[in-house]
Amino acid sequence: MRTLALRGGARVAVVAAEWCDAFGVVTHGRVRLELRDGEPGPVLGRDAGFWLRGTGVRALRNLGRRTARVRIVTPRARTVTRRSPHPVLGLHLVPAAVMIPTLARSLRTRTG
Repeated sequence: MRTLALRGGARVAVVAAEWCDAFGVVTHGRVRLELRDGEPGPVLGRDAGFWLRGTGVRALRNLGRRTARVRIVTPRARTVTRRSPHPVLGLHLVPAAVMIPTLARSLRTRTG
């Protein structure tokens, strides 16, 4: 897990090889997703979570004056934390409506 700090007006390119399977959570400020075709994407505020894989995002841009922070979480290779009682799935799945706010709170408390 790492924190990406975007100063006011800053833009960070999303390199597919470096951001593969990454999940981001905005912990401070507001960040605009810039799409591959150059079109502006949605503006995400605090606690907004987003996947980068397959979304067509080519950059993150801070439109504000203050520093925006995004926590980036990438899965570790071959790490499974819990098994599901369901024999077909094999993994414990958490609904996004539960996971994203919980993850956002957890990340926010770790960053201050």
